Amino acid sequence: MFTWRVFRGLHAQEQYRRNRARHPLQYGNLVLQDSWTLWFHQRDRSRSWADNLRALINFSTIEEFWDMLNIVLPASHLLVGSDYCVFKEGIVPMWEDKANRRGGRWVLKLPRGDRARTLDTMWEETLIAMLDGMFSNSTDICGAVLNVRGRFDKISLWVKDSSNKQSVLAIGWNLKECLCLDPDIELQFEAHIDAMMKDTDNRQ
Repeated sequence: MFTWRVFRGLHAQEQYRRNRARHPLQYGNLVLQDSWTLWFHQRDRSRSWADNLRALINFSTIEEFWDMLNIVLPASHLLVGSDYCVFKEGIVPMWEDKANRRGGRWVLKLPRGDRARTLDTMWEETLIAMLDGMFSNSTDICGAVLNVRGRFDKISLWVKDSSNKQSVLAIGWNLKECLCLDPDIELQFEAHIDAMMKDTDNRQ
């Protein structure tokens, strides 16, 4: 049976819905350029990869974004094998989605030491930069993915067209600047078609 090990409290999602209904003005300001969806994936080898994927929350304002962060577990508290995905509304965080087929991803690998500070901060900063349109080619971005793994964690930024090298490189530089990464820390780019050929079962 699929169990959501993602919310801070048992009734957190219902509380989120009630707050939005009670205070529509509070949740209606500072509209983002795009609407977004938070997805959650928890590995369960008895089910297919797609069956383990769940859409949790849609948001389209700054207030809703911060409220969402307040009700879900921090990245560093997720179980190994869990993923967060934040994608533009209508785009499923799968290679096969029509918005992703021709795309790729910039990948940052993070060691598991000091996860509570490094992982949580890096993930939050990536989301803020993406939602706030801090990339020079924001329309080419599909979403961001966080993978919690045993040896290291990964944060990746998905773009829609891996053949547009100028846009891909600009987004990579912007990501490195937004995260204030040291010059010796490398970002790796991988086209989805290459990833599909290497790892069709585990993905990401």
